[in-house]
Amino acid sequence: MINLEELYCEVPPTKLRNIDEKFSPADTSKFWLMVADFFFGRMLEGRFYAFRFKGAENYFNRDPKVPVIMFAPHSNWWDGIVGYHITNKICKKEIRLMVEELNRFPILRHAGAFSVNKKSPQASMDALRYAIDEVGNPKSILYLFPQGIIKPPNARPIEFRTGLAYIAEKAARKFGKVALMPIAVNYMFLRDNRPEVLVEMGELIELEAGKADRKEFTAHLSATLEKLCDKQIYEISQANFKGYDTLFQQRLKWYRRIEQRLKKINPTNSGV
Repeated sequence: MINLEELYCEVPPTKLRNIDEKFSPADTSKFWLMVADFFFGRMLEGRFYAFRFKGAENYFNRDPKVPVIMFAPHSNWWDGIVGYHITNKICKKEIRLMVEELNRFPILRHAGAFSVNKKSPQASMDALRYAIDEVGNPKSILYLFPQGIIKPPNARPIEFRTGLAYIAEKAARKFGKVALMPIAVNYMFLRDNRPEVLVEMGELIELEAGKADRKEFTAHLSATLEKLCDKQIYEISQANFKGYDTLFQQRLKWYRRIEQRLKKINPTNSGV
């Protein structure tokens, strides 16, 4: 039986297990990305009624010469697959996703994941250096969960570790400028028996070389993401879905189709 009080741990898994793991970079190819597209797509479509997103214009209207880092909250197992769809299906780029305990799922390297060992700051340096280099890769987008561990859904306040600011600062020095995009993600039931994925891509935050205090910038990024997430939740609570596009939407189940038909029957002629 699952103990609900032990679902969330503040200690990263690699530090908790105290096992050194060799760094593994992403290793993508056309074949493996086709495999990832197929399986990740089937997994999402098997569990969710629809995948809807808005704010993509913030990405497409940017200066294409400035590399982008995307960052999002991390509340459950689906977040990485949602991030894959944002980068691959919406932005048409490969994902570069930092994953702990990648040795347990090495095949994820072929979809764009790379390993990180959070046992100590020194142990994580290979992953951080690799992430900085990948920021400038025109084929990919670095997608991070700067909370560092899985948090309960809609946990507040949203607090970041300094890894995102560190990567952004070093990447800005290396490439001249970097843009950071907050991503709000929610999994909601909206009048269907299956939940929907709702994604909002926020406005870009540009960082130039040598223009940020790491702690202050970390606080600014976390506050920006929290504001975007709260805005999304509020708009959903008000049934305000203006601006959302649909990546996929399932056909209604047979019993839902019957329900829709029954709703169209005029009760004044039914004798009831």
